[in-house]
This record gives sequence, C-alpha cells and structure tokens, in this order.
Amino acid sequence: MPTDLRARAEQVVQRCQTLARFSEDSGTIRRTFLSAPMRDCHREIAAWLAPLGVTPSVDAVGNLRALCPGATPDAPCLLVGSHLDTVPNAGSFDGILGIVLAVAVLESLHPQKLPFAIDLVAFSEEEGVRFGFPFIGSLALIGRLDASHLAQRDSRGISVREAIEDFGLNPSSLPRAALHPNTRAFLEFHIEQGPVLENLGLPLAVVDAIVGQSRLEFHFSGRANHAGTTPMDLRHDALAAAAEWIVAVEREAQRVPGLVATCGAIHADPGAVNVIPAEVRVSLDIRHASDALRAQALAKLLSFADEISSRRGVSVSHTVLLEQRAVPMNRALCDQAAQAILAAGFTPHRMTSGAGHDAMILAETVPTAMIFLRSPGGISHDPAESVLVSDVEAALACGLKLFEQLSSSGEFLGHNLPSKNNQTRTLRE
Repeated sequence: MPTDLRARAEQVVQRCQTLARFSEDSGTIRRTFLSAPMRDCHREIAAWLAPLGVTPSVDAVGNLRALCPGATPDAPCLLVGSHLDTVPNAGSFDGILGIVLAVAVLESLHPQKLPFAIDLVAFSEEEGVRFGFPFIGSLALIGRLDASHLAQRDSRGISVREAIEDFGLNPSSLPRAALHPNTRAFLEFHIEQGPVLENLGLPLAVVDAIVGQSRLEFHFSGRANHAGTTPMDLRHDALAAAAEWIVAVEREAQRVPGLVATCGAIHADPGAVNVIPAEVRVSLDIRHASDALRAQALAKLLSFADEISSRRGVSVSHTVLLEQRAVPMNRALCDQAAQAILAAGFTPHRMTSGAGHDAMILAETVPTAMIFLRSPGGISHDPAESVLVSDVEAALACGLKLFEQLSSSGEFLGHNLPSKNNQTRTLRE
C-alpha cells in the first residue's frame, strides 16, 4: 500500500483505469444505470475498502455506500463521492475520479478516527443516458426520486423500477437510501471538464456555483421554392433566418460576461440542395451563474428571433425543454476548501461550473462544496479525457488538509467539536 502522496496519486489513476475496463461496450467505455458492469465496479471498490475494515453496501437505487465511523457513535457525517456511470464512448475519469480520490483519502487517514464520520457514496447514475433524465442516484438520497421517475422507460421499454428489480434491489426500500441522519455536508471532487484551469496553469479550483441552464427548440417557418428560379428578394428562407439568428446568439453570448449559448442541433426541411428551406428547427442551450442575467439574455434572444423572422418574412415559435436554476455552493464550506488548497501549497482559484453535477442536487439539502481538478486539453466525455498525476497528488493533499481543518476548527456545521475558542458556527447560510 502506498505511503506517500505521489505513489497514492499514481495508484488513484491506475484504479480509475481499472474501473474503465468495466464497460457495456467492447473497446470503449459505456456504463449506464444498473448495467452489469456496475457489479464489477462495486466488487472492485469493496476490495479496496476491505483493509480499512469497511464493508460497503448497495442501497435500493444502486448507490454503493460505505460508512467510516467517527470517534463517537453520534458523530456528524460528511458525505464524499461522485458518480460511477458514464456517457457512451467516455473517458476514464469523469465521476469515477471523485470516488477513487475519496477512497485514497480514507486510506491515508486509516486507522485515525476523526470527530466526524465519512460516508463514501458512488452514485449509480448522474449522466441521464439510459432513461433520459439525470441524477437518479443523488435524487434518491434526498428523497426526490418519485413514482414518475420510476415509471420512466429506456429505449428497450424497461422502466426505472424494473431496472432496480432486475439488479436484485427492492424499490420499496428506496426510503432507506436517504442520507445518513447525521449528514451535515457533501464534498465532491471532479475533473473540470473544461479548459479554464489549464489556461491558468493551476491544478485545482473551488466551485462556488453551478450554472443555471435553459434549453429550448426554435421553429422557423418559411416557404419552400425552387432554388434556381426564385429571386433573392422574394424568398422566405427559414434557414437563412435561423442562420442570422444563430450569429446573433453568439454575439450576445460574447457580449455578456459569463454567459455561454450554443445552437448545437439544426434540422432543415425539405433538405434538398435545390430547394429553399421551408422549416428549420434549432436548439438553444444557454447558461449563466446568475438566473437573472440568463433570463435577461434569453429575453433578448427571443426578441432577436422575432425581429429577424419578421424582416425576412418567416415566422418563429419556440418550446422550452428545460429550465434549471443556478445552484450556489455553500460559502463557508467553499472558504474551507479554498483554505485547504492554499495550505496544500496551491493557488485557490474560484470558478463556476458550466456542467451539472450531483453536488447541485445535494446542495438543496446539505451544505455542499466541489473541488475541480485540471482537465488537460479541456477534454471530457471522450476517450482522450485525462488527469495529471501531480494534480491528483495536489487534490489528495487538499483533501487531507480540509479534513484536518474540519476536525480541529470546531466549525463542522455547528456541532460541538474541539475548538480553540470553544465556539462553533454553522456552515449553513
């Protein structure tokens, strides 16, 4: 077993690559909710935990849970972990790294008993690949996985409820998948999945918020006609209108700091090279850490669509597909994480996550913080996804410093832990 952080960081990377071998597809990584390779992951992680005297269990939604007791039976509990599922043709570190890092921190602390218990969780589902909606694992922990979720079906017609039963689990036991009653916070390590840290030359960042997101589909309706015989000034070209609007979307996103907007899917009918497009559907994905600024930007983009369509003699309508509010992380816990990064010898950069994570679900119930690790090349959801061993080492050092701070400062969510001034304060805001 490694005793120094560098060797342990190398082991973390190797373990992530081991879990990557457990896939539904030959030659690529795909591991969806309660698929057969999940059992292999559970078995492997259980083997890592066995020397620590910890026997994990699988809850009713397929989350792997492992509780490391604190110094006292009624100790407060820190939940730590991330997700085991992947997208198709995935990399080896998205989600999985957060679980393996948590195991490595537990190994580094063993046999020390902290003033708080540590509840390791490997979520069964975060990506939304199999059933079209994400966060099945974390929704169960906060009691928000309801009958409508359980009735959703995958492409083979299997419902979430049936998938749970097929895995040998009992949906009626879902209430027992809830958070440990003494849970006071959640911490998630995760790769950044973007280029910010690499551009800054930094290994780690504290996530202070997860952006809000709107997804819409726009329908531009014009008139089909012959491409060779219709003069340019007499056309009602739906695709030209959509194209002008897409450029306006990009221009507005560049103008508003922190705003990102993407038109990632376009479908034109009738789709012939010699016919003026009559009908065009365009997707819009717009995100910002501020719900108010996102709403203002969206209102402008709707106005642009109306103006462009009117001027070009086409009509436009839209359908809202998703409306997700921004989720702030807990300020005091983020401050603790930033302090730990600094104590480990690194610059504590703060940033907003442009992607969704289990942390945004847990943040509704308990104080939550995320720590990002640099993604070389900014690449994720791709086999080229990677991490630097030195960054993993930095994350391990940060995690150990953070646990040390929470153990000694007496600031673990108002619980009466040892404190220099015998005072405590809550991390809740």
